[in-house]
Amino acid sequence: MVKKKETKSWQKSISDGQHKPNPRKRGGKLKWIVLLPVSLLLIVYSGYVIYISETPKEFDVLDKAVETAGAETLGQLKTGYIFGNTLAMIGETLLHKKGGYLSNDVFPGPLIDNMPSWEYGVIVMLRDGASALRNQFSRSQSQSRENADLSRVEPYFYNLHDSYMFPATEDEYGAGIEHLKNYLRDLNQRGRGAEFFARADNLDFYLQAVLKRLGDYSFRLTASSVQTERYVETVDGKSIVVTKTPWTDVDDVFWEARGATWALLHIFKAIEVDFSATLKSKAAGETMTQIIQELEDSQAETLSPVILNGDGFGLFANYSLTLANHIARATAATIDLRELMLRG
Repeated sequence: MVKKKETKSWQKSISDGQHKPNPRKRGGKLKWIVLLPVSLLLIVYSGYVIYISETPKEFDVLDKAVETAGAETLGQLKTGYIFGNTLAMIGETLLHKKGGYLSNDVFPGPLIDNMPSWEYGVIVMLRDGASALRNQFSRSQSQSRENADLSRVEPYFYNLHDSYMFPATEDEYGAGIEHLKNYLRDLNQRGRGAEFFARADNLDFYLQAVLKRLGDYSFRLTASSVQTERYVETVDGKSIVVTKTPWTDVDDVFWEARGATWALLHIFKAIEVDFSATLKSKAAGETMTQIIQELEDSQAETLSPVILNGDGFGLFANYSLTLANHIARATAATIDLRELMLRG
């Protein structure tokens, strides 16, 4: 009798053990229930960041101009059409690239900061091009009447680049592009009051603005790579205290400069065609080619997912100094181009 009771007690203990929940197993299941969705979200978010952070490819300014005008050959386009259309294409690229326009997004995310910096660099050059078109290229002299559409284009492009609403940046830039297209339509049709004067003095005014922009980017890129926190540099006989760019801003400066040089590359390719007669008369064709070559080199692919600024002759490349070098060479060639434009 004693052995039988012991047997039943042992069987009962086994039965109870089978039905009693294991807290370790419950904790493991709960962990996977939480980690799996989070991991999937991180993977999807990372893929989205990679997708929208890809900078747009270069476009052919000549093909785009012919396509927009509905022409068959470049010979059917009036002088200045390629320059104006290039500005419009740059604006449309900003609005319709992968991920759309990101600078005014309310929740861009912590990893999506390179593209807004790139966008701002493009905007800077777009604004300078629109200002030159309105105030210089479309006017024959200082007291001539400005084009009505171009007088609206510039203010639209100077709207805040990060305005979410009231008004939204996309709406303002879109309106500016439409007025720019109205100008191009009138330009290609005689008697509509739109003009473009591809003169050396007009081009010189624009080159002055370009030089200041390039100098600023070259200065800031160099400041991202200095080894000391502060140093003194002499510029035009004046001492300037240079403060090293914080490491958190190094990539922002780099991508802003990349966006500016991307836009400027297309603008100079348009100038090369629309000002071809002027460049030829000044023997400046080779100098223009050199500028374009340096700007093209500045758009080389980056092999690292983050911007690296290596030390001296160390193991890692210095992205900021490499880009600053191309910009400095483009700046020197632009100075030469200015001198040629000013010659009688």
